[in-house]
Amino acid sequence: MAGHLEDQPKWFTPERMLFIFCFVNLLNYIDRGTIASNGVNGSSTNSTCNVTETCHTGAGIQGDFGLSNFEDGFLSSAFMIGLLIASPIFAHSAKVCNPFKLIGVGLSVWTFATAACGFAVEFWTIAIARMLVGVGEASFISLAAPFVVDHAPQDKKTVWLSLFYMCIPVGMALGYIYGGVVGGYLHWRIAFWGEAILMLPFAIFCLISLPIPMIGQIDGASHDEQEQSSSKSSSNRNLQESLKAFGHHAMIFLEDIKTLFKNVTYSINVLGYIVFNFVLGAYSYWGPRAGYAIFNLANADLVFGGVTVFCGIIGTVAGGLVLDKIGATITNSFKLLSIATFIGAIFCLASFVSSTLLLFIPLFSLGELFVFATQGPVNYLTMQCVSSELRPLAMAVSTVCIHVFGDVPSSPLVGLLQDYLDNWRVTTLILTTIFFLAAIVWFAGYLLPVESRTLAEECILQTTQLEDLQEAPLLAKV
Repeated sequence: MAGHLEDQPKWFTPERMLFIFCFVNLLNYIDRGTIASNGVNGSSTNSTCNVTETCHTGAGIQGDFGLSNFEDGFLSSAFMIGLLIASPIFAHSAKVCNPFKLIGVGLSVWTFATAACGFAVEFWTIAIARMLVGVGEASFISLAAPFVVDHAPQDKKTVWLSLFYMCIPVGMALGYIYGGVVGGYLHWRIAFWGEAILMLPFAIFCLISLPIPMIGQIDGASHDEQEQSSSKSSSNRNLQESLKAFGHHAMIFLEDIKTLFKNVTYSINVLGYIVFNFVLGAYSYWGPRAGYAIFNLANADLVFGGVTVFCGIIGTVAGGLVLDKIGATITNSFKLLSIATFIGAIFCLASFVSSTLLLFIPLFSLGELFVFATQGPVNYLTMQCVSSELRPLAMAVSTVCIHVFGDVPSSPLVGLLQDYLDNWRVTTLILTTIFFLAAIVWFAGYLLPVESRTLAEECILQTTQLEDLQEAPLLAKV
């Protein structure tokens, strides 16, 4: 094993890897912000104009293709379908294929699909392209974070992970700006082509460069390579053997899923994250509209966007720094998640109770600072409470769960609540109280019996021992 670990590519240092992954993550979320921006998403055709009005033919994707609001909203769902289906597939494939190469495959699909968005001719072509963008992003979401944890310095793992996840709010905000400028002054198609051009060098690099190993892959490399070789040879014999090999891998996949959810620490962490993301997803969708209705805030998009970017950067990094300072253990992770979410909920509640904008903005900013402080710790805990070879699948399953049960249903459910109450202040207050439920779930993780935490702590110990073996040759080469 030691010899394998020492065989690092010449280009590799942990800092270079972090920079590459952060830039790619930034591009992923720039794309998400771009397609939601007014310059790219556009507006529908004005069919109600009369002789005294100026008739608008529509703009952006919605205007050019004459999309209804439902069809326009489906583009986001198409992306999510691709992401959620492909994430577990890429995660399981990492057991038999090099994860770094899989990232290269995913980024290649992402580059092709993003460029295809710019060449779309009608609704279904861009819907399929957006689905493929989700497929391409799935490999990176599932596999990049485990690499960051594997190769980060022992005392800075949560900080590095926080820097990686800080790219999410920054990328979304830059996407709004990029899409608005390029789509508004040039054309929405050019915005997609520009993204593809920026991602292309990274896709090629991950495909052709000597790959870096992942700890989980190293653990079972010889066993998985034998399985892969056996699978290939059997598939060459006949279809029956090929189906048998597929069934074998399907059984392994299902056993891995079962192992994840038998892990009490993992299950509680993901459950808390689902509840947390339920609120955060509804905030991102309904927040500006609620702010406009409650405080008559004309530039609600800019206010909510600016607050989110600032608090996303400061809060995410601060959460990682605090956890590394107090000790990145499972117990401390649950403690930080519970406390930060509880305090954040109090400030967010106070902001929506406040009667003036001067009170709302600072209170909501403080709330989001504490809320975003959870991003590094929750993802660190997701990977550290399972054995190293299950990290990619743990991230993929967590991603699927927080979207399917969290932010995807929350927006329409909050919309139904608002239709019933017809009062945005009450609606946002009810929504915000759900943060307390997330804090309670994570506090339950903190209160887990010692024997329930022991297995997860042993996983951390095993991973740390493997990383210690890896650390010496890395330092020698840096």
